[in-house]
Amino acid sequence: TYNYVREGREGDRDATSKESSPFINSSTSDVEKSQQYDGKNMALFEEEMDTSPMVSSLLSSLANYSNLTQGSKEHEEAENNEEARKKTVQAPRMGTVMGVYLPCMQNILGVILFLRMTWLVGVGGVLGTFIIVFMCCSTTMLTAISMSAIATNGVVPAGGSYYMISRSLGPEFGGAVGICFYLGTTFAGAMYILGCIEILLVHFHSFLLYLNFFKLIYFTNNNVSQIQGIPGITSGILAENLFTTFMEKNSILEKRGIPAVLDPEATATNTNRYVLADITSFFTLLVGIYFPSVTGIMAGSNRSGDLQDAQKSIPVGTILAITTTSIIYMSSVFLFGACVDGVVLRDKFGEGVNGNLVIGTLAWPSPWVIVFGSFFSTCGAGLQSLTGAPRLLQAIARDGIIPFLRWCICTFSNGEPTWALLLTACICEIGILIASLDAVAPILSMFFLMCYMFVNLACALQTLLRTPNWRPRFKFYHWALSLLGMSLCLTLMFLCSWYYAIVAMVIASCIYKYIEFCGAEKEWGDGIRGISLSAARYALMRLEEGPPHTKNWRPQILVLMSLDGEQSVEQPRLLSLTSQLKAGKGLTIVGACVEGTYLNNQPQAQKADQSLRKLMEVEKVKGFSQVVISSNLRDATSHLIQAGGLGGLRHNTVLVSFPKNWKQAEEHHRCRNFIEVVRETTAAHLALLVPKNISAYPSNGERFTEGHIDVWWIVHDGGLLMLLPFLLRQHKVLLADYWDSDIEKYIMPESVNMTITEARDAEDGPGEEVQMTWTDETEKTNNPAVANPESIKDMFNMKPLSKHYH
Repeated sequence: TYNYVREGREGDRDATSKESSPFINSSTSDVEKSQQYDGKNMALFEEEMDTSPMVSSLLSSLANYSNLTQGSKEHEEAENNEEARKKTVQAPRMGTVMGVYLPCMQNILGVILFLRMTWLVGVGGVLGTFIIVFMCCSTTMLTAISMSAIATNGVVPAGGSYYMISRSLGPEFGGAVGICFYLGTTFAGAMYILGCIEILLVHFHSFLLYLNFFKLIYFTNNNVSQIQGIPGITSGILAENLFTTFMEKNSILEKRGIPAVLDPEATATNTNRYVLADITSFFTLLVGIYFPSVTGIMAGSNRSGDLQDAQKSIPVGTILAITTTSIIYMSSVFLFGACVDGVVLRDKFGEGVNGNLVIGTLAWPSPWVIVFGSFFSTCGAGLQSLTGAPRLLQAIARDGIIPFLRWCICTFSNGEPTWALLLTACICEIGILIASLDAVAPILSMFFLMCYMFVNLACALQTLLRTPNWRPRFKFYHWALSLLGMSLCLTLMFLCSWYYAIVAMVIASCIYKYIEFCGAEKEWGDGIRGISLSAARYALMRLEEGPPHTKNWRPQILVLMSLDGEQSVEQPRLLSLTSQLKAGKGLTIVGACVEGTYLNNQPQAQKADQSLRKLMEVEKVKGFSQVVISSNLRDATSHLIQAGGLGGLRHNTVLVSFPKNWKQAEEHHRCRNFIEVVRETTAAHLALLVPKNISAYPSNGERFTEGHIDVWWIVHDGGLLMLLPFLLRQHKVLLADYWDSDIEKYIMPESVNMTITEARDAEDGPGEEVQMTWTDETEKTNNPAVANPESIKDMFNMKPLSKHYH
């Protein structure tokens, strides 16, 4: 049986009182028990275990065990704080219709429907416009399905669409998508304002004062052909509007078969005014202009914190809103093409219908219903965009992933993000200064398509990588739908404007690299990390297939560092040499050893690992650190040599410093450890690099413009000793030129690529002496032993670099 035995009561025992084993009754004496569990106190407020508890309960209790007691005062404060937090929480009241469906409908049915839909049908034809509408609506529907999967994957955060996307994509992608979403919302405000101004200037202005006078002049000088602008469905006008009628800029709008100009060379005057095309139209332009009309699908998810049941309301409301608006748009295409003559549809500003909206001529009881309705709708949508975008920017700034946006967090006494609002107004003003709704719409399309593409990408990746925390409960979701949605978004981006698409991708890439470079240390449990894990696993499995070819051989270095009593690195220049040797771009493992047991020395190992990482960052060494704890340093070093690396990504070279003061008796253990390292490296068939007098080696801050790298090819090593000077020459510290010395007499650049076979064929020949530039000329003059070494001992005393291969 398991029995908990506690000693001491509150106020009666000292903090250092001894207690019996909290585990199992055993045959050991009470004295041994008290010595084993010295200095630990059980929690005073803890329920007693059953007589025969479950194993899981026992392990959970032991894992959560703390030797810190908690008094009744702290318990009361914790309960009061919890009650206070519970009182401040208000239950959300919004349902699916009011919280998701109607906001999405209001955002999707916007300015494009009123101002450009009839023109799109007239220019693109019924079939072409239907294809555009179907592609755009399919893109938003697939994106809504991915959003529904995100919404049903656990608790929906109360931060809107940005929080849902960023917590799935990670800081880098989340920040880039958040900025794209913000810019899209800001330019949407500019587009709505331009639409509002267009309605105000074009369709509210009356020409009645001049109308009768111009009628007399016009009818006096011209013959007029009258056509029926709205013949109706039974007229068969649908057959004429089925196909595209693209127009060049400044071309005259005219009905097929009825030319409007008798004299093509006649110039337009006040007595022969014609309706002219303001822009050159083509299919991809129509795609870019129409797509903003289907955006706004995230209006419901932006209210995720105010919904009664976000996991149910967001999928149902968003998909219903997209279905409803898609039916409206598709039916409008056929109804406009079947009711209105093509020449009237192509009249973008309604000049042929007395300056009215073409869609307003179909309204009952008056065209002013559509004019006033579209004016207030676009005005309200613009204000909504200008109030939502600053809060989105403030949310991005509060996450701290983009440091230069920290000033956008500041608010005034009313809680409004004033600085973010000013920045949004400036960016929106840039879009307004373009002064063309047709030019702003493709820019808006790029940013929203980029946002939607990354939403689909996040869902597809997390499904394909089988991320453990990705468990959406939306039954209609499938990873193929997300992949199709991502492909459609990418296709539409380049259909709208390939150069705008490239600019949008460059902006997103720059933001991504900026967040990555500035080191936004945020861990949101994103699925992007799974890509790196999957790619690394795949690469390691490929490396396991066989040994590398001789031409692909490069030094994969295991650097053995020594630590002092404070767990600091004793020889930092060893990492300087490592960074100078990394022109081969191979693996680098920086290892260190801590003497003792793991249970007692684990904090020291963490401190040593932090010291190694910090020094690697200073010396710009890209690699991995590994600290091994063992009862003696010799075994720890052996473990590093044997178990360093993973799979095919293992070290093939060991870099260890020559022991300092090795002749002294107190350094005898260092010499023995060094000899063991040499023997174990040889037994493992690894290369060994032993720099002597490492403190005299150049740091990465020094620069050498003249000198020699003296390479003494005493033992034939298969070309490694020839490769090292070549790698050193690639670093800016040891920059030299082949033709500055007589190196060409002994070795040419292609000799560095010597294969093992060539080396073995030359083993019977005499050793060669090879010189390359590095050793300081003044030291060479002052020290004859450096200039003309006579023995191996002199060679080891050379400065600043000496290498010997074992």
